[in-house]
Amino acid sequence: MSDAHWINVPPSRDGRDGFTPRGARVVAVVVVLAMGFGAGLLGGIVGSSSADRLGGSSPLVTAAPVEASEIGDTAVAAAWAAIAPSVVTIDSVGAEGESIGTGVIISSDGQIVTNEHVVAGAEEVRVRLNGATSAVAADVLATDAGNDLALLRLRNASGLTAARFADAASVAVGDPVVAVGYALNLDGGPSVTAGIVSALNRTLTDDNGALNGLIQTDAAISSGNSGGPLINLRGEVVGINTAVATGGISSTANNIGFAIGVAEVQRVLVILRASADGEARQQGYLGISLTGRGDGGSGAVVVEVEVDSPAEKAGLEVEDIILEINDQTITGQGALIGIVRDAAPGETISIVVERSGRRLVLSATLVARPDQG
Repeated sequence: MSDAHWINVPPSRDGRDGFTPRGARVVAVVVVLAMGFGAGLLGGIVGSSSADRLGGSSPLVTAAPVEASEIGDTAVAAAWAAIAPSVVTIDSVGAEGESIGTGVIISSDGQIVTNEHVVAGAEEVRVRLNGATSAVAADVLATDAGNDLALLRLRNASGLTAARFADAASVAVGDPVVAVGYALNLDGGPSVTAGIVSALNRTLTDDNGALNGLIQTDAAISSGNSGGPLINLRGEVVGINTAVATGGISSTANNIGFAIGVAEVQRVLVILRASADGEARQQGYLGISLTGRGDGGSGAVVVEVEVDSPAEKAGLEVEDIILEINDQTITGQGALIGIVRDAAPGETISIVVERSGRRLVLSATLVARPDQG
């Protein structure tokens, strides 16, 4: 059994005495388990709400524009110049320490998207724009731990440059991409690293559920990159950097990083904005227990069907192999968990299963998760 690990990219630890990084959480990774490896994710570090210690009336200091003389003559340099005004440092302070992550401005009035694990448990959040010398206060508007995304807003902000999102359909394996973020909290501006899209629609699972719709990339991602953008050569955001793979004694993992894909980011942002406006959202529930396939095949195996659940009413049976949901291929149990969680109660989903060598198409109408009422 391999001892490779997957790590939610932690924010960088503050170097001052008395600050320690937050406790890591170990989580199962479906992609690795499906290949017979044992694996884990180590979770990230600070934040959840912000305090008023910074003084809410401080004016926002806008970032300096990128001068033409500072732009190189490569495609990567041009992509960096396009995204530069929209990349910020996030300084999260909580009971367990202080850490640095990255965020992306998504509205002119100061809305920022970052990873949930960057601001989980924070008592104070401070944001510094690229090119600025001082940080300003930010409030955490809403978080989604299951999808590892959070929505922040700078106080008293206006006239900021929002990042552009790429068309999700335009992202393909082999495309060149650039990861941007405050890697290791090094002095100066963000780090810029180049690579390609190595794979699409990866899935990782943790204690909060599953991260699905992930982009795998070989662009270098380090601590402090959490919440930063993965961009194409037009400077458009194709994903939000969130995790990396690390090797162990009996395995290697080189240049394997993950970003939450732009389609997932945009979908979750709609939910986060609604949550910030006070709208409660319930997750979908199917009523089955799953395991991975042990024969090398793709899909998730049903091991239990709850009585009177949407799954039972749809005709799902123990030992069915679920291959697709709503035309999305199920490569393992994590992908199924993520799709069902992200669906709304009352939504009808199409399920393709393999049963005793036959392929069947079933329909199930989801209900709200019981623990959500």
